[in-house]
Amino acid sequence: MSIRCHNRVLLLLVLIGLAAAMLPFVNYAPNRLVSGESRALWQIWPQTAALWLSVPLTLVVLSFIPKRGALIVTLLLAELLFAALHWAAGQAATDLAQGGSTVARTSMGSGLWLWMALALLAASDAIRRLTVNPVWRWLLHAQIWLLPVLILQSGQLDHLSLLKEYANRQDVFNDALAQHLTLLFATLVPALLIGVLLGLWCYRHPTRQSPVFAVLNVIQTVPSVALFGLLIAPLAGLVQEFPWLRSLGIAGTGITPALIALILYALLPLVRGVVAGLNQVPHEVLESAAGQGMSARQRFLQVRLPLALPLLLRSLRVVTVQTVGMAVIAALIGAGGFGALVFQGLLSSALDLVLLGVIPVIALAVIVDALFGLWIALLKVKEA
Repeated sequence: MSIRCHNRVLLLLVLIGLAAAMLPFVNYAPNRLVSGESRALWQIWPQTAALWLSVPLTLVVLSFIPKRGALIVTLLLAELLFAALHWAAGQAATDLAQGGSTVARTSMGSGLWLWMALALLAASDAIRRLTVNPVWRWLLHAQIWLLPVLILQSGQLDHLSLLKEYANRQDVFNDALAQHLTLLFATLVPALLIGVLLGLWCYRHPTRQSPVFAVLNVIQTVPSVALFGLLIAPLAGLVQEFPWLRSLGIAGTGITPALIALILYALLPLVRGVVAGLNQVPHEVLESAAGQGMSARQRFLQVRLPLALPLLLRSLRVVTVQTVGMAVIAALIGAGGFGALVFQGLLSSALDLVLLGVIPVIALAVIVDALFGLWIALLKVKEA
């Protein structure tokens, strides 16, 4: 009887994880500005090496079992491993802090980051194989983060350098979060309004689509930093010509050019989403609605718009995630947000400060994307 691997993805992830055992688990530095020395997991807790090794070996065995129960066990093990890695990082930082100075820093190493990513990928692959229901997939993905969040709230990770940086700059972090959310919502509201209206106009006048999309494509190809810079001079000249605009908060630098650039970048996906969504509605459905006595307005609001909504939501999803990321660059012209922390950390060669700005941006993008994913999944279930 031949032995066959039924989950090659899991087997590959485990092999990569075993190779990552040679990478540093944490990095210990005497202060926040130096790189310090790396510590492998087996160097920190040599007595627990066999316990940590048992998890990947179990996953290897599970990759050869074709039953559904093996997928459930794989998901549970991947989740427990993901949570255990968070706990171990905090415990390692606590142990190292007891024997070091108060300014010493313990940061997460490349091996730990890689193991966390592999654990997430293994859990995600198991969820994909377990169910095709989009809502159940979303819920299963969301519950992966319950244990890590509880570990974070318990204070287990407080001795990590990233959390120390947060404790020292909590007010600055909160201001950056508020400013980043301001940039996000101040971009989405006008961009959605302009994009939907422009998309409807292009849909009703197909001959106008080519020039409109040509202009929007040109805007999309301009690098973000260049577009931010191009807006500084015109806005500064406008404020100089009309000084009363300064009282409205308009200036050559700051949030005004950032919002204009972010809105311009958001228009192309939104307009394309509106036009494509409206064009995908089958003519047979519209003819059937007209045969039932629906007016043109009723057909648009009750038939065409609901059928086009999923595609429009996907476009808005792309725009939202894109805006979360591009708002970081807006800090270069004084718009604030998490980008201010990132560039401040780069200028001072403080990696922890860079991560304090980067990780919340990634987390915010993932949360926003997940919320849109849940919305789209609920629409699919409703249609079914």
